[in-house]
Amino acid sequence: MIFLTLFITFFEIGIFGFGGGYGMLSLIQTEVVHHHHWMNSAEFTNIVAISQMTPGPIGINSATYCGFTAVKNAGMGHTMAMLGSFTATLALVLPSFILMILIAKMFLKYMRTPLMESIFSGLRPAVVGLLASAALLLMNKENFSSIHENAWHFWISVALFIATWIGTKVMKINPIMMLVFAGFAGLLLLY
Repeated sequence: MIFLTLFITFFEIGIFGFGGGYGMLSLIQTEVVHHHHWMNSAEFTNIVAISQMTPGPIGINSATYCGFTAVKNAGMGHTMAMLGSFTATLALVLPSFILMILIAKMFLKYMRTPLMESIFSGLRPAVVGLLASAALLLMNKENFSSIHENAWHFWISVALFIATWIGTKVMKINPIMMLVFAGFAGLLLLY
């Protein structure tokens, strides 16, 4: 039963997940943490961190890890958990695959029409909203701690966030290097 629910859930996320992987994160978190309770918020935060560090799109990586964790947390073994990974990943990718096959010829033919330009003009703000939602969902106490629970962790997390933003946007440091620097700083300061 969990495999069918996984497939339907991630298929729906694949259909409505405009804006790429980061845009899907809020949808994935809502479904796997709040709606189905397949994992808690801390587990989802760890999945997002792992998904960002591994090669490939974050949405697909998150689906893979969420499928594995959901089946594993349901009490099944590693083999069934790997099937859960496959199910969630396939379901997430399938809508995009089907849509791209169906509209590839039509898109090229009607790309410059006023109707298509209007549709894409309307989608741009929605994509920005989904990306902002994903960023705000990751600003939780699992990532930043809480000023009341552990002020040291909270302020170090905020400082690392600001330093990483300045490093990538202002100083133009490679984001991969910033991840390494932030990880090393977190290890030294938060462990």
